[in-house]
Amino acid sequence: METALAMPDLGPALAEVILAVGAMALLMFGVFRGDGSTRSVNIGAVLLLIGAGIAVVSQPDDRILTFGGAFVMDGFAKVMKLLVLLGSATAIIMAAGFMVRENMARFEFPVLIVLATLGMLMMVSANSLIALYMGLELQSLALYVVASFNRDSTRSTEAGLKYFVLGALASGMLLYGASLIYGFSGTTSFDTLSALLSEGGISTGLIFGLVFLLAGLAFKVSAVPFHMWTPDVYEGAPTPVTAFFAAAPKIAAMALFLRVMYGAFAHAATEWQQIVVFISIGSMVLGAFAAIGQNNIKRMMAYSSIGHMGFALVGLAAGTPEGVKGVVIYLTIYLIMNAGVFCCILAMRHKEGPVEEISDLAGLSQNQPVLAIVFAILLFSLAGIPPLAGFFGKFYVFLAAIEAGLYALSIIGVLASVVGAYYYLRIIRVMFFDEPAQKFETPLAGELRAILAISCLFTLLFIAYPAPVLSFAEGAATSLVGTTETAEAAPAEVH
Repeated sequence: METALAMPDLGPALAEVILAVGAMALLMFGVFRGDGSTRSVNIGAVLLLIGAGIAVVSQPDDRILTFGGAFVMDGFAKVMKLLVLLGSATAIIMAAGFMVRENMARFEFPVLIVLATLGMLMMVSANSLIALYMGLELQSLALYVVASFNRDSTRSTEAGLKYFVLGALASGMLLYGASLIYGFSGTTSFDTLSALLSEGGISTGLIFGLVFLLAGLAFKVSAVPFHMWTPDVYEGAPTPVTAFFAAAPKIAAMALFLRVMYGAFAHAATEWQQIVVFISIGSMVLGAFAAIGQNNIKRMMAYSSIGHMGFALVGLAAGTPEGVKGVVIYLTIYLIMNAGVFCCILAMRHKEGPVEEISDLAGLSQNQPVLAIVFAILLFSLAGIPPLAGFFGKFYVFLAAIEAGLYALSIIGVLASVVGAYYYLRIIRVMFFDEPAQKFETPLAGELRAILAISCLFTLLFIAYPAPVLSFAEGAATSLVGTTETAEAAPAEVH
């Protein structure tokens, strides 16, 4: 007897469809027109991401399942997808001028960014282990190529190779964990897993599967002890690629982290909470101490990002709606601060080419006082100095941890934040108090000035009007955790 195959509802996945079809169209356009089409493809890629953002905003806040329940669209997915799309669009804009100056302008770059973003959106909406892996690998395959995009640079080639080898190892662990989970539960669906765990508890086999799954996810957010790829890849990849790595993929991976822990394994919080606490402490401590001895600013930012992901994991470890809210607020603020910091790094350019050493920033306050002041503001914010935006990001995740009774984690986090402030203050000291070094090229490109201005204003004025970010985060938390609690009572329609 033949079974009729029903066409899945593509409405909830409209943004993904736009990016998939658009990426293929841009690729064909670039192939036929050659590298002379790079500017047009850049513009087309940004317009695609904007179109995908409009498609995301147009979705209802209600929880909708499609593709046999493997794909979910809800309020949490909307917020996280918008952050991912913003990070990707910003990276393409930041990269445009840099790629031309460094003779790396090729149409493949924006296409790869769009394909990676497609994978990230799939990760955010994944509601099964299979969908999770599909999104993760689509993102990773594009990022491997992007990391080694500067074919003439040994460092860039090495960065891509290291990322590929270690990424393959992480994917293997994640797949093994997913296989164990499927073997001991008989399902790949997050909703079914949640229902099974609520009824019968968690078996030893599922715990082992969960540990391997967490290891794979921890690699994607560059959390300790799976951070080893981060410093080398950040240093070796072209600077706009590093800026991209530090933002959008981290947000997508953290969203997936939240989806898995608060969705599939919501009823096993006591088992995974201890693991997340360990990962969080390790990331915060390593990020604080390892960055102190770095002389390359991109390498320092790598350890900084490890520390920041540790702070975000504090909110995840809380296991409460307030924890989800804290993570979303933290990631939003981190995304905008990060864009501004990397604009400043892109401005570190002498006549001989880009400069990445911290010592070369000496006397920047005399050469370019406005840039130095803006850079200092952003660094103070990254350090969590009040009343800047970065302080509030840490405040909300620590508040969630304290309300959940994780006092030791909060204390360690605050101490790590104090230690971490040292290497940010070191850069500020070099800029304002060391003897002037070689002058930087001026002026900054218009698009970099715009991003820098937005980032600086957001950092300064967040305290005056935090309502939009808090509202978005509250909605995302309610959507995710509320879904977990009510999934059985009121299942959504599956197309």
